[in-house]
Amino acid sequence: MKPELIEVNHMGAKALKVKRLETNALIASFHFHELCELVWIEKSYGKRIVGDHIGNFEDHDLVLMGPDLPHIWQSDKNFLSEEKNKVKSTVVYFPPDFLLGLTDDQNTLNQVDDLIRKAGRGLRFYGKTNQEVTKILSKLPQKKGIDKIVAFLRIMEVLSLSNEYELLASVTFKNPYDEKDTNRINKVYQYLMQNFQRDINLKEVADLCNLTTNSFCRFFKDRAQKSLTQFVNEIRIGHACKLLQNSEYSISEVCYASGYNNLTNFNKFFKQITGMKPTEYRGYLTNRLKGSEPSIKSYRY
Repeated sequence: MKPELIEVNHMGAKALKVKRLETNALIASFHFHELCELVWIEKSYGKRIVGDHIGNFEDHDLVLMGPDLPHIWQSDKNFLSEEKNKVKSTVVYFPPDFLLGLTDDQNTLNQVDDLIRKAGRGLRFYGKTNQEVTKILSKLPQKKGIDKIVAFLRIMEVLSLSNEYELLASVTFKNPYDEKDTNRINKVYQYLMQNFQRDINLKEVADLCNLTTNSFCRFFKDRAQKSLTQFVNEIRIGHACKLLQNSEYSISEVCYASGYNNLTNFNKFFKQITGMKPTEYRGYLTNRLKGSEPSIKSYRY
């Protein structure tokens, strides 16, 4: 299985780059760069980290990220284990000032500036916005020259006028990483996303960074802006939220499949992170499918 890595170092400062991915595995390294990035996951599911946000992604996930916002996407083991599964994704890279040379209309520039500012925290789009933009994105890789630019401008127009989005990273998040940090933290994030369903050994994780356990805990909290324990619990509860969508799984089965050894801890951390008990969350999902509850966008998962 060959991981598909996203590289942007070769791009010019004013370039618009469209990349189509069709591969067995989405295992991008934790990274950031000076460009804006629009990611459409047409097919795959797994975990993503955007700034200090930890969440799930699935088919049709659409996220816009501003410059220097650290991020990583990784397909779940279940997706990777199924031979027929293929990741399908389209990624668009563009500089934040791409429109400056194309128009002098101040209202347009203000709208786009506001979009890029909000994208500094990561924006996940849903609803009709998602449908309209992904329809354009599905044809974008085949377009050339002016046709590509026109299609991209239409995407920016739709996104800049939309209110169908959720902000991902917290309002206080500031990128604390340098190049040396990203190499270290990438190993840790990859490890945690692959092993969260079992007991996490602190020394094992610290050894990935060649640090003592005390030094690692300080390093991780300073960079991730949360403790290792909190980070692991957020991955586990995010996974649990996904499993709770399947009514065939009992609460106990979801608990153990998410890395917890007892229901007491599972219920405590679930309520702490989502604001609901697992049974309430499942009821919320049921009511939402019936159309009697608002969009899930107001909740972290």
